[in-house]
Amino acid sequence: MTLVPLFIPSPSQGVWYLGPLPIRAYALCIIAGVVVAVLLGQKRWEGRGGKASEIGDIAIWAVPFGLVGARVYSLCTDPNRYFGGGHVWWEPFAVWHGGLGIWGGIAGGALGAWIYCRRHHIRLRVLADALAPCLLVAQGIGRWGNYFNQELFGKPTTLPWGLQIDPAHRPPGYGEFATFHPTFLYECIWDLGAAGVVLWLDRRFKLGFGRCFALYCMCYTAGRGWIEALRIDTIEFHFLGLRLNDWTSIVVFLAGLTYFVLVGRRHPGREASPYETDRPATDGAGVV
Repeated sequence: MTLVPLFIPSPSQGVWYLGPLPIRAYALCIIAGVVVAVLLGQKRWEGRGGKASEIGDIAIWAVPFGLVGARVYSLCTDPNRYFGGGHVWWEPFAVWHGGLGIWGGIAGGALGAWIYCRRHHIRLRVLADALAPCLLVAQGIGRWGNYFNQELFGKPTTLPWGLQIDPAHRPPGYGEFATFHPTFLYECIWDLGAAGVVLWLDRRFKLGFGRCFALYCMCYTAGRGWIEALRIDTIEFHFLGLRLNDWTSIVVFLAGLTYFVLVGRRHPGREASPYETDRPATDGAGVV
């Protein structure tokens, strides 16, 4: 009897064609994450006293800004992937090939949300608290795009849940290895678990004034730190043996922890309203 080796197979393809129109799994995963985050965010926002329809309006601002920020971060931290010999001029704009940096996405999305909140007199910290666990769920779903693109996997492994990578996608020096750590799966599981932790702690302690978002930052970066250590994709910037994303995780974790402690001492509860006190009785976003 022949024993069948255990591993996670790679998808046979990541693009399907509807006539001349390409349907890319990478994009579908990101869209699915956004949709789920909006649906969950509407429930959370209503629980904070907001109007559910506002979350969809905020997404119209936050998602494009987030995509631009994510791409700019990737371009800055991994320029060899897009520029130089062997690359076409439009490669920096080909987001369907992958290459979105989560830190740039968070920063860009926050900027888009801030613009909307400022225009509609919404307290950004309340919004951030409401969406914090929803972002974790969205990030976990979006990571499956890396699976379909066969990218951002970890070191070689013979564990039964090792991810099979086609030879064309293996980086230089790893051609003889067939299975690698499925870091996309590790991060998905971590993100969903962290979302549950944030939801539970928020319900238990009534976190407000941005503390729920700070907790999201701490939970996510704690997992991203050890997952990043497994990855073998090339990156330009290293310092003291750590990759740029490791240092970013450390800085964000410490900033989140400091904020959580200091603000918690001054504001142990939640805001009375998700809206600024000078918000008009109606401003096109519903009656307050």
